[in-house]
Amino acid sequence: MRRYGHPKDINQTYLDRPGAYGIILLGKKILCTLQKTPEPELQLPGGGIDLGENPMTALHREVREETGWRISILYRFGAYQRFTFMPEYNFHARKVCHIYIARAIRKVGEPTELDHTAYWSEPRAVINKLASDGDAAFLKTFLKTRLSSF
Repeated sequence: MRRYGHPKDINQTYLDRPGAYGIILLGKKILCTLQKTPEPELQLPGGGIDLGENPMTALHREVREETGWRISILYRFGAYQRFTFMPEYNFHARKVCHIYIARAIRKVGEPTELDHTAYWSEPRAVINKLASDGDAAFLKTFLKTRLSSF
């Protein structure tokens, strides 16, 4: 599986933390989330898959929590891994990030996850602003496959 970001530190113990993230479209716009703390980051909506939860259920939940939107998942686009420290959980993780293509259906409220804001943009305008190199790479690949649409 392709890795983005820092290489694995052989002296560090990592816990596996699978997650589901979405390239979520509405017309010619993409839905992102702006997470304000611990540092401002623009991200694809999504997050960790809880114990007993499947990736698509996790993505629906995370998108609703982070953006206030409901989505329709179209298909799984791929996955990548990254090694990182997760300060909110105080551990190092091997994050396996499953990427899905989805459509935004409707806004059902405000984000319920603290310090998150829905952020709409043209897809090409956010590629270099995404906090995760892996998310940016997958968005670039998606745009290449959908060149005439965007």
